[in-house]
Amino acid sequence: KQLNKRKRSQKQETDGASLNSSKPKLISKPKSVLKVNRKEADKPGQKQEKAVVVDKKLSRSRSKELAEARKKKRRKHYTLEQELNKLWEKMRQRNIPKVDRSRLISETLNKMKGKISEIAGSHVSSRVLQTCVKHCTQDERDLVFMELRPNFISLARNTYAVHLITKMLDNASKEQLAEFISSLHGHVGALLRHMVGSLVIEHAYNLGNATQKQAMLSELYSPELQLFKDLVTMKESRLQDVITKLQLSKPSVLRHMASILQPIVEKGILDHSIIHRALIEYLSIADQSSAADIIQLLSGESLVRMIHTKDGYRLGVLCVRHGTPKERKKIIKGMKDHVNKIAQDKFGSLVLVCIFSIVDDTRLVSEIIIRELEKNLKELLLDQSGRRPFLQLLHPDCPRYFGPDDLSSLSHFIPSLRKKAFSLAPFSSPFAGPVDTEDAGEDVNGETDDSIADAHPDGGKKDPHLRRKELLVDSGLAEKLVDACCEMGENLLKSKYGKEVLYEVATGGANGILKPSLGEKLQKLHETIASIAALPKPEESAEEHILEQFHSSRTIRKLILDCPEFALVLWDKALRGKCSMWCKGHSSKVITAYLESSDPDVVELAKEELQALIDKGEFSFEPRKK
Repeated sequence: KQLNKRKRSQKQETDGASLNSSKPKLISKPKSVLKVNRKEADKPGQKQEKAVVVDKKLSRSRSKELAEARKKKRRKHYTLEQELNKLWEKMRQRNIPKVDRSRLISETLNKMKGKISEIAGSHVSSRVLQTCVKHCTQDERDLVFMELRPNFISLARNTYAVHLITKMLDNASKEQLAEFISSLHGHVGALLRHMVGSLVIEHAYNLGNATQKQAMLSELYSPELQLFKDLVTMKESRLQDVITKLQLSKPSVLRHMASILQPIVEKGILDHSIIHRALIEYLSIADQSSAADIIQLLSGESLVRMIHTKDGYRLGVLCVRHGTPKERKKIIKGMKDHVNKIAQDKFGSLVLVCIFSIVDDTRLVSEIIIRELEKNLKELLLDQSGRRPFLQLLHPDCPRYFGPDDLSSLSHFIPSLRKKAFSLAPFSSPFAGPVDTEDAGEDVNGETDDSIADAHPDGGKKDPHLRRKELLVDSGLAEKLVDACCEMGENLLKSKYGKEVLYEVATGGANGILKPSLGEKLQKLHETIASIAALPKPEESAEEHILEQFHSSRTIRKLILDCPEFALVLWDKALRGKCSMWCKGHSSKVITAYLESSDPDVVELAKEELQALIDKGEFSFEPRKK
């Protein structure tokens, strides 16, 4: 024990001596280089510290040189790219004079001449070329097009070059666009399966004319059309017409289309309109099993990405119309947190209209769709597309609010799923997946689901009036609509789109659906509108009175003709004894409506005062011929 103590004490003494010694010590990295006095700088430890810092700087510069050398060795045109990047920094500035930019672009294109197709795939050179193509002359653009032409297909698959290709197409002449689309022949299906290449196909499809679009689509129909051009004309715009003209085998066409569309659907490349069109054509000839499998694959969040196009929303309508209750539930749940955006979309809003018209599970629709619509109610009521779902509930399928094409698309169906009796094609569907036997036969309420064709060939089983009442009145949406109309009365009346919602709410909706439960609130709305109309006419204001404004005067006129209760309130609050003020201009249409009303009480109310104005020559009225 004493020997061990002695050894420990000796070790501590040597350690302490080494710490107190003036011998310089090596350090891994100084925390900071501080200014020191001359005396301190002369110390050997300080010299060593400076040497370490200098060595670090040298090693950094050396590593940069090595990295540059490796890049030069790996990338053939690295030096050229650096030169182009410097020129690009100058030419892309917004405030640069056009003459200077043209000079820089010409210099840049001269440096790249003969090498454009080789460097177009670089993230640096691609941006330089995009700027050049945007601002260069047509002759210079033609030279770039000629150099890129042999490599269009390979460049279309490149992550960076794809932006250059789309920019070239945006600035291409009709002849160049036709030449580019012609060069895609035989590669449309392969490029559509590619995440990057599909962007080029979609861009060319949107820029092409009807004949060019048909040529691109036809490649997806049959191997024969993929190999040979000009077999199909614009007369055969539908797939069924193509099959009839060329006497193609329908099972063969289905197999070929499935081999192209299946990988596309599985990869989730579903944003493009050409794919939506191809799926519509596929469903038009598909047997019941194949069509049902497509609907099963598309039901869910993937459908939300498709309904922004004309054919995409038709697919959405078909999936809602022919889907099982389980698939409809997936579609509605997939719309969660996206309902507001869908409602404001020109085509997406029609899918919501279809859901309101068909889906029987009103509780699910209320919880997801209607609750989200209520959050942005005021904004949607003034929006051209956003008002459509509300108008469908207030006045279903009204030609005033939905055009012939919209109503036709909403009643669109898949032929094979519409038929009750059918025979399966002699091959199994390549889209078929594993069957979920646990709940395949149950709907969302736990009830047994019948076959697709027999259960809902044209929509849901529930009575349409009952479904509408549950969605509009029982959900509480109607009450919030009335409150919003009371709060935004003047804005809605003067709005080109909001006036129609206010009119339907004020009249109680089609068949008076709002009157039994919301009669008092509707009376309050009538009084609110009448109070706004009773305000004095502004003398020197840019804002027009609602009786003189174009949209509001016509809406009030319609309310007088179609809603006698409102006509009585408006007369008592705003017009009695004041008709002489409003017998000219747009407001005269409001006064005339009292004499044109089909309700004798309304006519009798205003007849005496208006007749006096007619006799004085202040107001003219000609009864309409029946």
